[in-house]
Amino acid sequence: MWLIALFDLPSDTAKARSDYRLFRGALLKDGFLMMQYSVYTRHCASEENALVHKKRIKSVLPPDGEVRILALTDKQYGRMEVFFGKIRSPTEAAPQQVTMF
Repeated sequence: MWLIALFDLPSDTAKARSDYRLFRGALLKDGFLMMQYSVYTRHCASEENALVHKKRIKSVLPPDGEVRILALTDKQYGRMEVFFGKIRSPTEAAPQQVTMF
């Protein structure tokens, strides 16, 4: 499962810029990777794991702006079409999971 965090945060004051940096830093610390500006993704091993990361995002929401969280299955994420110019590039693969016995 993939979580996608999309956000539009103000940056008109020093406090707003600080809130933006703190929120972005929290996403990165939680394992999210930047897909595009203000769009971050993270692979989750299960739906329960995705709920944990959603709660973490909710706990660091800035006081202003808009944040959306979208959950996609691996299959849905794999159907995404990615273009650089007019050339189609493959969608990022899910990270390999470590199996511990």
